[in-house]
Amino acid sequence: MSDPIETAIFELLTPLAPGKSISPEQAARAADPEGWHRWLSRVRTVSVGLAREGRLVITRHGKPADPNQFKGVYRLRLPMEGEVLPGVLAAPTAPAEEP
Repeated sequence: MSDPIETAIFELLTPLAPGKSISPEQAARAADPEGWHRWLSRVRTVSVGLAREGRLVITRHGKPADPNQFKGVYRLRLPMEGEVLPGVLAAPTAPAEEP
């Protein structure tokens, strides 16, 4: 994790109780307390990538949002065990063997 935004997101989320979330502003402020505002678009970009990988959940109104289609105010949290998430890239499957 060399990206300062990714590092900030996980450092903020790791100690939280399951299901608790952070705002994008909190992640931006953790990465750059003085110039946090200019980091907000980067927080969104990194969050979408992490959500597509299944490593992060983007929520709207407390519910998981599809990282490919959400708009407006959002929050970030870690995935919970067994949770099915919208927009997560599926792991590649092995090709079927021919009989």
